[in-house]
Amino acid sequence: YAPWCPACENLQPEWEKFAEWGEDLGVNVAKVDVTEQPGLSGRFIITALPTIYHCKDGEFRRYQGARTKAAFINFINDEEWKSIEPVSSWFGPSSFLMSSMSALFKLSMWIRHGHGYLTENLGIPVWGSYAVFGLATLFLGMVLGLVRKQGPESAHLLKNRYEEQEADEGDISDDETERKEGSKRDSSPSGVRQR
Repeated sequence: YAPWCPACENLQPEWEKFAEWGEDLGVNVAKVDVTEQPGLSGRFIITALPTIYHCKDGEFRRYQGARTKAAFINFINDEEWKSIEPVSSWFGPSSFLMSSMSALFKLSMWIRHGHGYLTENLGIPVWGSYAVFGLATLFLGMVLGLVRKQGPESAHLLKNRYEEQEADEGDISDDETERKEGSKRDSSPSGVRQR
């Protein structure tokens, strides 16, 4: 949920009533503010608010039913969650893909907070904030370019190594060919007669 979301505000009373039944149903009922935890909205691909997930034994299922206390209780009590296909492991919150998505969401929130700090607290104009982030991006790109030692000279060295390996393989092939021809001569009928 998000504090600014009207649908989330409408769900709040029903969700709190359902949470009171959590202990009787043997479930933990929780809520997460995506403005405070942007990484989770990336991990679960939250595209609409509020979004409800049922989690059991490491499997995650997205709840699509009615948003009432009775519907939530029936979903758990009648084990309706078993009829919903779990989120595939590829898109599961602990997968590499979703961990990466989470990191991107966190980075975007960090940039947003940084922009707010520059414009609101320091009084830098919006275009100045964009310039700061643009220069930071260029600087980071240059640093990463320097760290990565894969330039034209490295490519030339790799090409030379590849050609040397091919030449070595060619020499081995020629030696093997001569040995095979020599052994054929020795094993020929005329070679046997000479012995």
